[in-house]
Amino acid sequence: MRLGIMLGYAAGKIDLPMELVKEADRLDVYAVWAAEAYGSDCISPLAWIGAQTENIKLGTAIMQMPGRTPANAAMTAMTMNQLSNGRFLMGLGLSGPQVVEGWHGVSYKRPLTRSREYVDIVRQIFKREGRMTHDGKIYQIPYHGDDATGLGKPLKSSLHAQPDIPIYLASIGPKNVQLTAEIADGWLPIFFSPDKYKDIYAPHVEAGFAKAGNGKGYADFDIAPNVSVVVNDNLDVCYNMLRPFLALYIGGMGARGKNFYHDLACRYGYEEAANNIQDLYLSGKKGEAMMAVPAELIDEIALVGSKARVKERLTRWQKSPITTMNMNVFDVETLRVMVELTG
Repeated sequence: MRLGIMLGYAAGKIDLPMELVKEADRLDVYAVWAAEAYGSDCISPLAWIGAQTENIKLGTAIMQMPGRTPANAAMTAMTMNQLSNGRFLMGLGLSGPQVVEGWHGVSYKRPLTRSREYVDIVRQIFKREGRMTHDGKIYQIPYHGDDATGLGKPLKSSLHAQPDIPIYLASIGPKNVQLTAEIADGWLPIFFSPDKYKDIYAPHVEAGFAKAGNGKGYADFDIAPNVSVVVNDNLDVCYNMLRPFLALYIGGMGARGKNFYHDLACRYGYEEAANNIQDLYLSGKKGEAMMAVPAELIDEIALVGSKARVKERLTRWQKSPITTMNMNVFDVETLRVMVELTG
């Protein structure tokens, strides 16, 4: 199992933890991942990091598909990959309807169709086997809508690309997970429970492999969850460090009835707690929502506690089919501990 570090997205002011990133690079950590929501983008920080590191892969977790045309995303990926000497990992995701329609100003309709078409277009651009054409339900290249000038013509990238730049998808729901396993090189799940993998995820992942054909399986697919790690002898301190993050996502990251993280917590068996967190958060009682996050849920999806406790609970992850653990760590010492425990 490889290690990665997840930087998330900036809130208020960008302050990249370069000491942590450079130590990860020195320790041969596999990848560093940057995110975006509706403030800082995920590419600019990776370009900054790439210029100051040597070996660590540079991943997006995630580039929001509705915020970029597929061609623009492919151009960005090809440029980053060349500048970093082949270190770029292209993580894509749909985001959610609140951000897609409320920030990017485009429709959230047909999310699975969008993902399939988007990845197909990007792969075609990477391969440069001919001039780019695509006639889909979401994207037409060249564009031929009612308001088209008729002057668009098929083009081929002027930049020579690495044809197999890895493409990851972030997905949560069953159909989206199946699509990810079918068309992507890797999967970026959030709030991943190794204990629930067999029942919650495996049927959909394996159905995706079967649809892809050509013998695709776990050996060809990087399962790379985002896992928070807090090493502290005081377990309550550990839990309380993660409760705000979980309360935000389960309670407020999406409208009632359209919150994918709330739905996931319910599928894990925490429906009563998830409903309570959402009710409190949406009514403005954010502090109470944080304290309503069960310790049991945190233990399922994160690694917290003393070094000895983390070491003991790490075995659950190592026995699961994940291949890359992308850690949220808050200090260099925790990074070093995890490198030691997984070395």
